[in-house]
Amino acid sequence: MEDSDAVAVVATLMGHSHSHGPSEPEKLIDGWDRWSRDATMRATIIGVGVAASLTIIGIVLLWPTGDGRAEAIAAGEQLGIVAERLSATVVDEVLGQCSYSTPDDIQLCREITFIVHEGPEAGALVAIPPINARFDTSIPPLEAGDEVILGYEDTTNYYFFADLDRRSSLAWLTVVFAIFVIALSRTRGVLALASMGITVVVLLGFVAPSVLDGNDPLLVCIVAAAVIAITSLYLTHGLSPTTTVALAGTLAALVLTLGLSYVFWELASITGLGTEEALLLPYVAAELDLSKLLLGGAVIGALGALDDITVTQAATVAEMRRRDPSAPTSSLITSGIVVGREHIAATVNTLLLAYAGASMPLLLLFSISDQPLDMVANAEVIAVEIVRTLCGSIGLIAAVPVTTMLAAIATRGAIDPHTHELTDNEPTQSDDAPDLARWEDFAPEGDDLS
Repeated sequence: MEDSDAVAVVATLMGHSHSHGPSEPEKLIDGWDRWSRDATMRATIIGVGVAASLTIIGIVLLWPTGDGRAEAIAAGEQLGIVAERLSATVVDEVLGQCSYSTPDDIQLCREITFIVHEGPEAGALVAIPPINARFDTSIPPLEAGDEVILGYEDTTNYYFFADLDRRSSLAWLTVVFAIFVIALSRTRGVLALASMGITVVVLLGFVAPSVLDGNDPLLVCIVAAAVIAITSLYLTHGLSPTTTVALAGTLAALVLTLGLSYVFWELASITGLGTEEALLLPYVAAELDLSKLLLGGAVIGALGALDDITVTQAATVAEMRRRDPSAPTSSLITSGIVVGREHIAATVNTLLLAYAGASMPLLLLFSISDQPLDMVANAEVIAVEIVRTLCGSIGLIAAVPVTTMLAAIATRGAIDPHTHELTDNEPTQSDDAPDLARWEDFAPEGDDLS
């Protein structure tokens, strides 16, 4: 198979589906039966099984009790950073002189009243303390009828502005997103949305409370990353050999990313105290290791791009094998890496843009400071993103050859191109190989592409 065939394979993966009945090779092939026949496939499933077993053990040992979260909430309440959130509507905003204004120094204050819809005074008019129009710019301009979120401290019956109420717009955006995903991917889209839901549950229901219980943040994040990888890949792409190969490549690349990140986290002396949130956390969770928490976050952050890379590589190689069962394994590896090379080039830049886009205000502040580029990079908040991006990118690059080789070796000898029977031998190149042979359990089939 020529390297140029890889381009055609990508188009095939996007638009090819099988609507005809099963061919003879399909009847002969049961992908999972081949685990006992091929050493590489057997080693792959054993490795994935060990990882899954360790993940289950980790979940059991690190499962949160909730005590740490309750203590953190109590500490936050004492510090005044935990307050109830209530929906409200702006009734009026009046701009007038502040009570402390003088003829020599006139100060204008914004006096805002609301109708609160929740809490002990639901339906009542409430007011927040006057806001200095010159010095306090944290509250955006408000008009009558605007929906907002008020903070409420019941011990003092004190209301304050917390945020604009944007829940409706976010809900509509979520609906539009789900419609697009399901319209294009159908059943697979529904499964992908379910996978997103599981990810949110893992992060909020396991990672956060487990870390607050005092468990090692890095270990918790590693277990969470494994849970997300295993459940999301199998749920979205099905329990199949191609998914198992992709999962093996994902876990291997995650281990590499973790190792590199750990080394350079230490070399760069990342303390975890580079942000305002990090400075606040020790007051509510005194034993929390912020450096390990950031490192664990970097591992989870690399997972999304890794899933994309490994699934694409496994599916690409499987489709090439399905179209040409006689192709040598070395040829499949070469062609698969050709596709992966282009994917990596785009994905590495994507990671950089994702981190930079989320830090635009910070980048502007550094620009205003007029510091040399090396001084800007030395700031911990920037250094963390540099280490995340570069170590994550190295993991992505490594995922391409690892997954490609696993997929190419695992599919070799699946079908004899002449007899259409299962074989464990490496096939030889044949120009007259029939197009009927299909590696059903690896190549996308039917609803997989619908």
